[in-house]
Amino acid sequence: MDEFKTSRRYLLQGAAITAAVGFTAPALAQSTTPGATAATPLRNPQGGFPKPPFTEQSQPWPGLASKMNPRPDHGEDSYQGSGQLSGRRALITGGDSGIGRAVAIAFAREGADVAINYLPAEEADAQEVVKLIRDAGRKAVAIPGDLRDPDFCRNLVQQAHTALGGLDILVSNAGRQHSYDSILDIPDEQFDWTVKTNLYAMFWVTKAAVALMPEGSAIVYTASVNAYDPSKNLLDYAMTKAGIANFSKGLAKQLADRGIRVNAVAPGPFWTPLQVSGGQTMEKLKSFGSDTPLKRPGQPAEIAGLYVQLASAKSTYVTGQVFGASGGAGQP
Repeated sequence: MDEFKTSRRYLLQGAAITAAVGFTAPALAQSTTPGATAATPLRNPQGGFPKPPFTEQSQPWPGLASKMNPRPDHGEDSYQGSGQLSGRRALITGGDSGIGRAVAIAFAREGADVAINYLPAEEADAQEVVKLIRDAGRKAVAIPGDLRDPDFCRNLVQQAHTALGGLDILVSNAGRQHSYDSILDIPDEQFDWTVKTNLYAMFWVTKAAVALMPEGSAIVYTASVNAYDPSKNLLDYAMTKAGIANFSKGLAKQLADRGIRVNAVAPGPFWTPLQVSGGQTMEKLKSFGSDTPLKRPGQPAEIAGLYVQLASAKSTYVTGQVFGASGGAGQP
Protein backbone atom coordinates (compact mmCIF):
# COMPACT_ATOMS: atom_id res chain seq x y z
CA MET A 1 0.00 0.00 0.00
CA ASP A 2 1.28 3.41 -0.90
CA GLU A 3 2.42 5.58 1.96
CA PHE A 4 1.54 9.22 1.90
CA LYS A 5 2.92 11.66 4.37
CA THR A 6 1.27 14.76 5.58
CA SER A 7 0.89 16.67 2.39
CA ARG A 8 -1.08 19.69 3.33
CA ARG A 9 0.68 21.10 6.26
CA TYR A 10 4.09 21.34 7.81
CA LEU A 11 7.24 23.18 8.42
CA LEU A 12 9.78 25.39 9.72
CA GLN A 13 10.31 27.25 12.79
CA GLY A 14 10.34 30.80 12.50
CA ALA A 15 10.67 34.31 13.14
CA ALA A 16 8.47 36.08 15.52
CA ILE A 17 6.17 38.77 14.30
CA THR A 18 3.26 40.54 15.72
CA ALA A 19 1.56 37.44 14.32
CA ALA A 20 2.66 35.63 17.41
CA VAL A 21 -0.41 36.98 19.12
CA GLY A 22 -2.44 35.48 16.32
CA PHE A 23 -1.77 31.91 17.44
CA THR A 24 -5.21 31.58 18.95
CA ALA A 25 -5.05 28.81 21.49
CA PRO A 26 -8.36 27.27 22.52
CA ALA A 27 -10.43 30.10 23.88
CA LEU A 28 -13.84 30.30 25.43
CA ALA A 29 -16.24 31.37 22.70
CA GLN A 30 -16.78 31.59 18.95
CA SER A 31 -17.44 35.26 18.45
CA THR A 32 -17.11 37.11 15.16
CA THR A 33 -17.92 40.45 16.76
CA PRO A 34 -15.11 43.02 17.00
CA GLY A 35 -14.31 44.31 20.44
CA ALA A 36 -13.40 42.87 23.80
CA THR A 37 -13.16 39.10 24.08
CA ALA A 38 -12.65 36.74 26.99
CA ALA A 39 -9.01 36.28 27.95
CA THR A 40 -7.37 33.05 26.90
CA PRO A 41 -5.90 31.26 29.89
CA LEU A 42 -2.21 30.42 29.95
CA ARG A 43 -1.34 26.89 28.88
CA ASN A 44 1.76 24.76 29.11
CA PRO A 45 2.51 23.94 25.43
CA GLN A 46 3.62 20.44 26.41
CA GLY A 47 0.57 19.60 28.46
CA GLY A 48 -3.13 19.19 27.81
CA PHE A 49 -2.69 18.12 24.17
CA PRO A 50 -2.75 14.66 22.56
CA LYS A 51 0.74 13.19 22.51
CA PRO A 52 2.43 9.90 21.64
CA PRO A 53 2.06 7.01 21.82
CA PHE A 54 -0.89 7.04 19.43
CA THR A 55 -3.18 4.11 18.67
CA GLU A 56 -2.44 2.08 15.55
CA GLN A 57 -4.90 3.14 12.86
CA SER A 58 -5.13 3.44 9.10
CA GLN A 59 -7.52 4.83 6.50
CA PRO A 60 -7.66 4.79 2.71
CA TRP A 61 -5.98 7.88 1.25
CA PRO A 62 -6.70 10.79 1.59
CA GLY A 63 -8.39 10.05 4.93
CA LEU A 64 -11.09 11.75 6.99
CA ALA A 65 -10.62 13.74 10.20
CA SER A 66 -13.94 12.42 11.50
CA LYS A 67 -12.49 8.89 11.67
CA MET A 68 -9.20 9.70 13.43
CA ASN A 69 -8.36 8.71 17.00
CA PRO A 70 -7.90 11.11 18.64
CA ARG A 71 -9.87 13.44 16.43
CA PRO A 72 -7.81 16.53 15.49
CA ASP A 73 -8.65 19.88 17.03
CA HIS A 74 -9.31 22.37 14.24
CA GLY A 75 -10.76 24.95 16.61
CA GLU A 76 -14.34 23.73 16.22
CA ASP A 77 -15.09 24.30 19.91
CA SER A 78 -12.33 26.72 20.77
CA TYR A 79 -11.43 29.35 18.18
CA GLN A 80 -12.67 32.79 19.19
CA GLY A 81 -12.82 35.50 16.55
CA SER A 82 -12.39 39.23 17.01
CA GLY A 83 -13.43 40.66 13.65
CA GLN A 84 -9.94 40.77 12.12
CA LEU A 85 -11.24 39.69 8.68
CA SER A 86 -14.67 41.30 8.65
CA GLY A 87 -16.03 41.56 5.12
CA ARG A 88 -13.15 39.63 3.56
CA ARG A 89 -13.56 36.88 0.94
CA ALA A 90 -11.22 33.87 1.00
CA LEU A 91 -10.48 30.80 -1.10
CA ILE A 92 -8.71 27.93 0.71
CA THR A 93 -7.47 24.84 -1.11
CA GLY A 94 -7.43 21.70 1.02
CA GLY A 95 -10.03 23.28 3.27
CA ASP A 96 -11.83 20.12 4.34
CA SER A 97 -9.42 18.94 7.06
CA GLY A 98 -6.12 19.58 8.77
CA ILE A 99 -4.62 23.05 8.63
CA GLY A 100 -6.90 24.12 5.79
CA ARG A 101 -9.97 23.27 7.86
CA ALA A 102 -8.62 25.13 10.90
CA VAL A 103 -7.93 28.18 8.74
CA ALA A 104 -11.44 28.06 7.24
CA ILE A 105 -13.00 27.98 10.72
CA ALA A 106 -10.79 30.80 11.97
CA PHE A 107 -11.40 32.97 8.91
CA ALA A 108 -15.18 32.57 9.22
CA ARG A 109 -15.15 33.43 12.91
CA GLU A 110 -13.01 36.46 12.10
CA GLY A 111 -15.76 37.65 9.75
CA ALA A 112 -14.75 36.35 6.30
CA ASP A 113 -16.85 34.51 3.74
CA VAL A 114 -15.01 31.33 2.72
CA ALA A 115 -14.80 29.03 -0.29
CA ILE A 116 -13.03 25.70 0.19
CA ASN A 117 -11.64 23.24 -2.34
CA TYR A 118 -11.10 19.54 -1.65
CA LEU A 119 -11.15 16.13 -3.33
CA PRO A 120 -14.58 14.52 -3.87
CA ALA A 121 -13.56 11.66 -1.54
CA GLU A 122 -13.36 14.22 1.27
CA GLU A 123 -16.96 15.39 0.93
CA ALA A 124 -17.99 14.25 4.42
CA ASP A 125 -15.30 16.35 6.10
CA ALA A 126 -15.99 19.26 3.75
CA GLN A 127 -19.68 19.38 4.68
CA GLU A 128 -18.73 19.63 8.35
CA VAL A 129 -16.61 22.67 7.50
CA VAL A 130 -19.42 24.23 5.47
CA LYS A 131 -21.73 23.93 8.48
CA LEU A 132 -19.14 25.46 10.81
CA ILE A 133 -18.66 28.43 8.47
CA ARG A 134 -22.40 28.99 8.24
CA ASP A 135 -22.81 28.61 11.99
CA ALA A 136 -20.39 31.54 12.28
CA GLY A 137 -22.84 33.59 10.22
CA ARG A 138 -20.69 33.65 7.07
CA LYS A 139 -21.16 32.45 3.50
CA ALA A 140 -19.67 29.02 2.72
CA VAL A 141 -18.89 27.76 -0.78
CA ALA A 142 -17.80 24.15 -1.39
CA ILE A 143 -15.97 23.42 -4.66
CA PRO A 144 -14.69 19.83 -4.99
CA GLY A 145 -12.20 18.89 -7.69
CA ASP A 146 -8.69 17.73 -8.59
CA LEU A 147 -6.12 20.52 -8.64
CA ARG A 148 -3.93 18.62 -11.12
CA ASP A 149 -6.29 19.84 -13.85
CA PRO A 150 -5.36 23.38 -15.00
CA ASP A 151 -8.83 24.07 -16.31
CA PHE A 152 -10.33 23.12 -12.96
CA CYS A 153 -7.88 25.41 -11.16
CA ARG A 154 -8.94 28.37 -13.27
CA ASN A 155 -12.62 27.51 -12.91
CA LEU A 156 -12.18 27.08 -9.15
CA VAL A 157 -10.97 30.65 -8.77
CA GLN A 158 -13.72 32.01 -11.01
CA GLN A 159 -16.41 30.08 -9.12
CA ALA A 160 -15.13 31.30 -5.77
CA HIS A 161 -14.92 34.88 -7.01
CA THR A 162 -18.46 34.80 -8.37
CA ALA A 163 -20.02 33.01 -5.39
CA LEU A 164 -18.30 35.23 -2.80
CA GLY A 165 -18.79 38.45 -4.73
CA GLY A 166 -15.04 39.00 -4.93
CA LEU A 167 -11.76 37.49 -3.74
CA ASP A 168 -9.13 39.16 -1.54
CA ILE A 169 -7.52 36.23 0.30
CA LEU A 170 -6.00 33.12 -1.26
CA VAL A 171 -4.65 30.30 0.90
CA SER A 172 -2.93 27.71 -1.29
CA ASN A 173 -2.70 24.85 1.17
CA ALA A 174 -3.54 21.56 -0.59
CA GLY A 175 -0.63 19.24 -1.26
CA ARG A 176 0.64 15.76 -1.97
CA GLN A 177 3.36 13.79 -0.17
CA HIS A 178 4.55 10.24 -0.75
CA SER A 179 7.40 8.48 1.02
CA TYR A 180 10.11 6.64 -0.96
CA ASP A 181 13.39 5.42 0.48
CA SER A 182 15.30 5.91 -2.80
CA ILE A 183 15.09 8.00 -5.94
CA LEU A 184 15.24 4.66 -7.77
CA ASP A 185 11.85 3.76 -6.26
CA ILE A 186 9.94 6.89 -7.32
CA PRO A 187 7.70 6.09 -10.32
CA ASP A 188 7.38 8.81 -12.93
CA GLU A 189 3.61 9.00 -12.40
CA GLN A 190 4.06 9.53 -8.66
CA PHE A 191 6.64 12.26 -9.21
CA ASP A 192 4.27 13.92 -11.68
CA TRP A 193 1.39 13.68 -9.21
CA THR A 194 3.38 15.36 -6.43
CA VAL A 195 4.79 18.14 -8.58
CA LYS A 196 1.45 18.93 -10.24
CA THR A 197 -0.42 19.02 -6.94
CA ASN A 198 2.15 21.04 -5.00
CA LEU A 199 3.63 23.36 -7.63
CA TYR A 200 1.62 23.41 -10.85
CA ALA A 201 -1.70 23.81 -9.05
CA MET A 202 -0.28 26.57 -6.86
CA PHE A 203 0.87 28.39 -10.00
CA TRP A 204 -2.42 27.92 -11.86
CA VAL A 205 -4.62 28.96 -8.93
CA THR A 206 -2.42 31.93 -8.07
CA LYS A 207 -2.26 33.18 -11.66
CA ALA A 208 -6.05 33.09 -11.95
CA ALA A 209 -6.54 34.73 -8.56
CA VAL A 210 -4.05 37.58 -9.02
CA ALA A 211 -5.94 38.72 -12.10
CA LEU A 212 -9.04 39.22 -9.92
CA MET A 213 -7.65 40.37 -6.56
CA PRO A 214 -7.81 44.05 -5.57
CA GLU A 215 -5.17 46.13 -3.79
CA GLY A 216 -4.83 45.12 -0.17
CA SER A 217 -5.32 41.42 -0.89
CA ALA A 218 -3.21 38.71 0.71
CA ILE A 219 -1.86 35.36 -0.48
CA VAL A 220 -0.64 32.72 1.99
CA TYR A 221 1.09 29.47 0.98
CA THR A 222 1.72 26.34 3.03
CA ALA A 223 5.35 25.25 2.73
CA SER A 224 7.15 22.63 4.87
CA VAL A 225 10.12 22.13 7.16
CA ASN A 226 11.35 19.90 4.38
CA ALA A 227 12.07 23.02 2.35
CA TYR A 228 15.06 23.71 4.63
CA ASP A 229 15.76 20.31 6.17
CA PRO A 230 14.61 17.69 3.65
CA SER A 231 13.83 14.19 4.84
CA LYS A 232 15.74 11.61 2.84
CA ASN A 233 12.54 9.70 2.07
CA LEU A 234 10.67 12.78 0.80
CA LEU A 235 12.89 13.82 -2.07
CA ASP A 236 10.22 15.02 -4.49
CA TYR A 237 7.97 16.47 -1.79
CA ALA A 238 10.81 18.42 -0.18
CA MET A 239 11.78 19.81 -3.59
CA THR A 240 8.27 21.15 -4.13
CA LYS A 241 8.08 22.69 -0.67
CA ALA A 242 11.39 24.48 -1.22
CA GLY A 243 9.88 25.71 -4.47
CA ILE A 244 6.83 27.05 -2.63
CA ALA A 245 8.99 28.99 -0.17
CA ASN A 246 11.06 30.43 -3.02
CA PHE A 247 7.98 31.20 -5.13
CA SER A 248 6.32 33.10 -2.28
CA LYS A 249 9.36 35.32 -1.81
CA GLY A 250 9.71 36.07 -5.51
CA LEU A 251 6.01 36.66 -6.05
CA ALA A 252 5.92 39.04 -3.09
CA LYS A 253 8.43 41.28 -4.86
CA GLN A 254 6.50 41.08 -8.11
CA LEU A 255 3.12 41.88 -6.57
CA ALA A 256 4.26 44.68 -4.26
CA ASP A 257 3.42 47.31 -6.88
CA ARG A 258 -0.06 45.78 -7.22
CA GLY A 259 -0.60 46.19 -3.48
CA ILE A 260 -0.87 42.44 -2.83
CA ARG A 261 1.08 40.80 0.00
CA VAL A 262 2.47 37.25 -0.25
CA ASN A 263 3.77 35.09 2.60
CA ALA A 264 4.19 31.43 3.46
CA VAL A 265 3.65 29.36 6.58
CA ALA A 266 5.93 26.40 7.23
CA PRO A 267 4.47 23.98 9.78
CA GLY A 268 6.21 21.07 11.43
CA PRO A 269 4.44 17.79 12.37
CA PHE A 270 0.67 18.31 12.63
CA TRP A 271 -2.00 15.75 13.48
CA THR A 272 -4.02 15.46 10.26
CA PRO A 273 -5.84 12.76 8.26
CA LEU A 274 -2.90 12.25 5.92
CA GLN A 275 -0.90 10.86 8.84
CA VAL A 276 -3.23 7.89 9.17
CA SER A 277 -3.83 7.35 5.46
CA GLY A 278 -0.31 6.28 4.56
CA GLY A 279 1.48 9.46 5.56
CA GLN A 280 3.45 7.62 8.21
CA THR A 281 4.50 4.04 8.75
CA MET A 282 2.55 2.51 11.61
CA GLU A 283 5.66 2.61 13.79
CA LYS A 284 6.27 6.32 13.12
CA LEU A 285 2.58 7.09 13.57
CA LYS A 286 2.65 5.75 17.12
CA SER A 287 5.47 8.15 18.05
CA PHE A 288 4.47 11.02 15.75
CA GLY A 289 5.77 14.39 16.96
CA SER A 290 7.78 12.92 19.84
CA ASP A 291 11.09 14.15 18.36
CA THR A 292 10.14 17.84 18.74
CA PRO A 293 11.07 19.81 21.89
CA LEU A 294 7.36 19.94 22.75
CA LYS A 295 7.28 16.13 22.42
CA ARG A 296 4.01 16.05 20.49
CA PRO A 297 2.49 16.98 17.13
CA GLY A 298 0.72 20.27 16.67
CA GLN A 299 -3.05 20.46 16.47
CA PRO A 300 -4.37 22.39 13.44
CA ALA A 301 -6.11 24.89 15.71
CA GLU A 302 -2.71 25.97 17.05
CA ILE A 303 -1.53 27.36 13.72
CA ALA A 304 -4.72 28.92 12.34
CA GLY A 305 -4.05 32.26 14.04
CA LEU A 306 -0.86 32.74 12.06
CA TYR A 307 -2.79 32.50 8.80
CA VAL A 308 -5.30 35.00 10.19
CA GLN A 309 -2.55 37.49 11.00
CA LEU A 310 -0.92 37.14 7.59
CA ALA A 311 -4.27 37.66 5.86
CA SER A 312 -5.25 40.58 8.09
CA ALA A 313 -4.96 44.18 6.94
CA LYS A 314 -3.06 44.82 10.17
CA SER A 315 0.00 43.10 8.69
CA THR A 316 0.55 45.65 5.95
CA TYR A 317 4.37 45.57 6.25
CA VAL A 318 4.62 41.77 6.28
CA THR A 319 5.33 40.31 2.85
CA GLY A 320 7.84 37.94 1.29
CA GLN A 321 8.36 36.03 4.54
CA VAL A 322 8.21 32.37 5.60
CA PHE A 323 6.95 31.78 9.13
CA GLY A 324 7.36 28.48 10.91
CA ALA A 325 5.51 26.60 13.63
CA SER A 326 7.22 23.32 14.33
CA GLY A 327 7.14 22.70 18.03
CA GLY A 328 10.63 24.06 18.68
CA ALA A 329 12.52 22.38 15.84
CA GLY A 330 13.24 23.28 12.22
CA GLN A 331 14.28 26.44 10.44
CA PRO A 332 14.58 29.35 9.73
